[in-house]
Amino acid sequence: MRHAQIFSGSSHPSLVEGICDRLGQKPGKAELKKFSNGETSVQIQTSIRDQDVFIVQSGSEKINDNVMELLIMISACKGGSAKSITAVMPYFPYSRQSKKKSHRGAITARMIANLLHVAGINHVITIDLHASQMQGFFKCPVDNLVAEPLLARWIRVNVPNWQDAVVVSKNPGGTKRVTSLADALKLSFGIVTTDRRRMRTVTWNESAIYERLGMDGTYETSGLVETALDVDAHIVPLDPPISIPSAETSKPRLRTRATSNPHTRRLVNGYSDGPSSPLAKSTRASSITDSPPSIAEQPEPGISAAAPNSDPGDNPDASGDEYTDERARDVIRGRLVHGHIVDEDHPSPAMSAVSNSTAHRNRPPPSDENEPIPEHMMSSFISTASSLHHNRDTEHALGGTVDANASDEEEEEDLKNPELETMVTLVGNVRDRPVFIMDDIIDKAGSWVAAAETVVKRGGATKVYCMATHGLFGDDSLREIEACDCIDAVVVTNSFPIPVHKAAQTRKLVVLGVENLLSEAIRRNHHGESINQLFMHYD
Repeated sequence: MRHAQIFSGSSHPSLVEGICDRLGQKPGKAELKKFSNGETSVQIQTSIRDQDVFIVQSGSEKINDNVMELLIMISACKGGSAKSITAVMPYFPYSRQSKKKSHRGAITARMIANLLHVAGINHVITIDLHASQMQGFFKCPVDNLVAEPLLARWIRVNVPNWQDAVVVSKNPGGTKRVTSLADALKLSFGIVTTDRRRMRTVTWNESAIYERLGMDGTYETSGLVETALDVDAHIVPLDPPISIPSAETSKPRLRTRATSNPHTRRLVNGYSDGPSSPLAKSTRASSITDSPPSIAEQPEPGISAAAPNSDPGDNPDASGDEYTDERARDVIRGRLVHGHIVDEDHPSPAMSAVSNSTAHRNRPPPSDENEPIPEHMMSSFISTASSLHHNRDTEHALGGTVDANASDEEEEEDLKNPELETMVTLVGNVRDRPVFIMDDIIDKAGSWVAAAETVVKRGGATKVYCMATHGLFGDDSLREIEACDCIDAVVVTNSFPIPVHKAAQTRKLVVLGVENLLSEAIRRNHHGESINQLFMHYD
């Protein structure tokens, strides 16, 4: 390419050599060094006047030094009268910090975009941004390339019977990326979600009720509410309808609504099984009155009230309203303790904390109704279906509800916590099929191992391939992947440099090159051609 120079940062020199080799030119000469105090020095040693400059700088283990080095190189090229400056960043640094997760958090990805603009950037080329809406952070054009065609081509060539495979997302936040690959290969897809099991606070008047509350909000034992209430509370039977003389029927009368027994009202309306809310079932004994229901509370003509002891199965019309969805059999649940699937009879690490809460059973009730309700009683009113634990400083910090897509760091911490039990749910049929677990970044191995064990030990999958664009592989993630028998291969690209000592920790690692993708993007950008074909799939 004439009137074009390609410079390499210190993050990934082998990638730059592959790009230049495919473009048929040599990298531009630049001296990169550091002073004794750690400052970065850049000196461009070739003429770049009125030329298109491409600076290839990806992330590495020294991510902060790479960012500062890139900014200094952009400033140096701008001072050298370059026609245009394009930053080629296969892995965009700080892309996981693209939104505000707490009240005093920072949107660091936007700050990096602003720094690039101030340094003098004219164009950005990257691969698989963590969130595609990050392109709005930039004040210059952004080419967000995708590695999906590379991964799809590897699947077609190296995976036997890939037509029967299922693409699975290891968290709800990656479903868009998973469905895109599944649509391209015409495959089915599934989702794996993890949910932290919350320890419940048991109080004196709700211990027996809460312990027998099922997952669907109903009680496992019939008549449990009546026994938990005060002995003086009882359900008043219905009186026969009051006959009104014909002389009085012609007179208009006001429709009044008297205070009635809530249990009687439910029986009149036909709800003999009781409501599904735990708060509605734990009614105070003092609020139950013995007054019979008023005339306004009587059932309307034509509507028959259900008998208190009637069986729903005796009604032939009740079977038509029964919810029978056969797809529910594809929803599989399991237990994760310390990040691994365990059997149902495995002791829960939270049982000790729950057993300590039973000491509240013998605590006497409040003596005066005017006294404020203790804090431990108010904590029992919190919904047991909630799965998130946040500090007061971060909970609902942005207004509204907590973000449903929790960060990977929080998920990894939950899986590694030995005192915390996590529930995992697999949606989709993967039995006797190979599975591709897809995401954009592989950093820590906890969530990947948990998802692989779920689809194999609970779903019955034959093989598991973990696939991602950027292989960061922090800590000992590759050792954990190698030790996991449920994972057969890990497929990533070389957008992020993988040190040799880390790559030697496993034999399951497969690295795909992105040199062709980036070199073609650079060539088309230099000549002003469309890059639409770089997003297409080819056999």
